[in-house]
Amino acid sequence: MRAMAPFFAPIWCAQLLTGAKSFVDNPLIGSSRLNHWGLHVARLRLAHAMSDRRRAGLAGAVDPADRAAFDRDGVVEIRNFLPDAIFAALQQQILAYRGPARETVQGDAVTRRLALDGTARQAIPAFADFHQDRRWRGLSRYVASFDIEPLLYIQSILPRRHDAPPDPQTQFHSDTFYPNMKAWLFLEDVPMESGPFAYVRGSHRLTPQRIAWERERSLAVRDGTCRLSARGSFRVEESELAALGLPAPTRFAVPANTLLIADTFGFHARAQASVPATRIELWAYGRRNPFRPLTGWDVWSLPGIAERRIPLRWWLGDKAARIAPQPWRPVGHKGPADE
Repeated sequence: MRAMAPFFAPIWCAQLLTGAKSFVDNPLIGSSRLNHWGLHVARLRLAHAMSDRRRAGLAGAVDPADRAAFDRDGVVEIRNFLPDAIFAALQQQILAYRGPARETVQGDAVTRRLALDGTARQAIPAFADFHQDRRWRGLSRYVASFDIEPLLYIQSILPRRHDAPPDPQTQFHSDTFYPNMKAWLFLEDVPMESGPFAYVRGSHRLTPQRIAWERERSLAVRDGTCRLSARGSFRVEESELAALGLPAPTRFAVPANTLLIADTFGFHARAQASVPATRIELWAYGRRNPFRPLTGWDVWSLPGIAERRIPLRWWLGDKAARIAPQPWRPVGHKGPADE
């Protein structure tokens, strides 16, 4: 690595002004000395300040009650999100749909995704009602802090499917060091025993306690035993929350047609499932370079391009599989509820 340092040094430096987060892949991000001097905290503060600025420009498109709930909690729960007839059509069409699927196995859980590409959107015409919903569009962009089209999937979570250690996603964590958006529209009821989404309300805020905690983590995670923390998705124990001025997590056991949208800089997890189950949802993901000052001007959000992004990502991942093994493997044509 030292011999290659002159070649890679410009890349490592440039990555400091991107969303790069791995403490093991970039020796500058992972440097204990630089983080002792304040590198991680400086990136953290700047990313959050720029996100706040972008959100201020997007606030006018958001329902004031939704904006207040998000600003306070970092997560918004909206039950009965779609009108009954539209939701019934969407649910029926998605459950009947079969398409190219990808799966990954983490611990005892399987996660399956089907891309909402052009073919899927033609087969699921009711999706357009959700996709064009004013409340959804305004809130998803506000939480992401960018006027961008999020990646959209049909996602199925199948916990307790393998005799293996627990799913690592059941440990509370922050996805990355900067604000970003994930959302779920649940197509079926989510009972507590199936392992609902859980979130620590208020943990999206960059408080003095959180900054101190982040600084301490930045000094040790590179050489620690937690691989996911070392790659920039810091894990946190529930016993640590009180010292950070945070409440106990909220577990969202919710009825079908509930929309959850969250900033996953905040601490979140999948709750432990007590039985084998299948959780089916529309899942959205919005993330961009946190140091980009502009909220929009995203070519990947243009109609005709946005719906092709996921197949393109999968194709590129397959091409690069010999160099970097891909966790998402193709499993043929499947439906969301298939075992």
